Amino acid sequence: MGVLGEADVEIVTSGGRRIPVHSGVLASASPVLESLIDRPKHGNPSRVIAINGVPFDALEAFVRSLYSSRSVRDKDEREEVGKYGVHLLVLSHAYQVGWLKRACEAELAARLTAECAVDVLQLARQCDASRLYLRCMKLLAKDFAAVEKTEAWRFVQAHDPWLELEVLQFLHDDDLRKKRRRRRRKEEQGVYVELSEAMECLRHICIEGCTEVGPMDRAPPRGPCGRSTICQGLQLLIRHFATCHRKSCPRCQRMWQLLRLHSAICDQPDPCNVPLCMQFKLRMMQEMEGEEKDDKWRILVKKVMAAKVMSCLAKRKRNE
Repeated sequence: MGVLGEADVEIVTSGGRRIPVHSGVLASASPVLESLIDRPKHGNPSRVIAINGVPFDALEAFVRSLYSSRSVRDKDEREEVGKYGVHLLVLSHAYQVGWLKRACEAELAARLTAECAVDVLQLARQCDASRLYLRCMKLLAKDFAAVEKTEAWRFVQAHDPWLELEVLQFLHDDDLRKKRRRRRRKEEQGVYVELSEAMECLRHICIEGCTEVGPMDRAPPRGPCGRSTICQGLQLLIRHFATCHRKSCPRCQRMWQLLRLHSAICDQPDPCNVPLCMQFKLRMMQEMEGEEKDDKWRILVKKVMAAKVMSCLAKRKRNE
């Protein structure tokens, strides 16, 4: 404080204790405190600011935070924010100290438990702390069985039906979101399994031959195919691909993608009978050496390979 000169403002607590501060520091840290300092009082700027209802130690921590250059950097400052987090959140919200409010939200969120979640949730609502509010709601949804046993939740049920409804609505929406995610994951897994089966059918057609399509050096085997119905659709697609001359045919593009996908998961050390397998492998090697990368395609390949492994394990388990 020696560098700043003598303190020219005092903060007075409800117990009458005083904290000398510099008006320039308060004004630069908080627009609310700036307006209080500049507000005329009997013709003169106010030299005393009353802040009531807060423990003195918490108020001292708030003032120290205002002097800390808009950040919580060292371990002691973080511990102080954690220790007085509730009071500092209220003060930073009331006096519009945004960086301190965000720091308090982060510290309180990191220390959340089922026992205190409801109390912190009410505080987050009152202080318009959206990040902390969402973190509390997520904890309630995750561990509601423990939360509903707390005294705070019973108090909410008895005295705050709007908050109770808000929480229950969030739990309902969260449950719907989980169901949608599970359904979407199941549908996506079904697609990966079908693609894995299509890869098996493609190898089967190109190496062994099937009812209508097979390698050039042998005739297609007679009799029905014992594989899935995907095999029949794939044969029709191959026959179309062999005769189509359109430049932008969607069916041909689908066939190109299947051939590319096969080359990505093919583990044959010798030349593969599937058309264009070696060419696609060389292209992938060039892409890996260069800067051109397709992350979505790599994820697709990994998931199809995983589906293939899971399918093989399931078949092996059924045969045991």
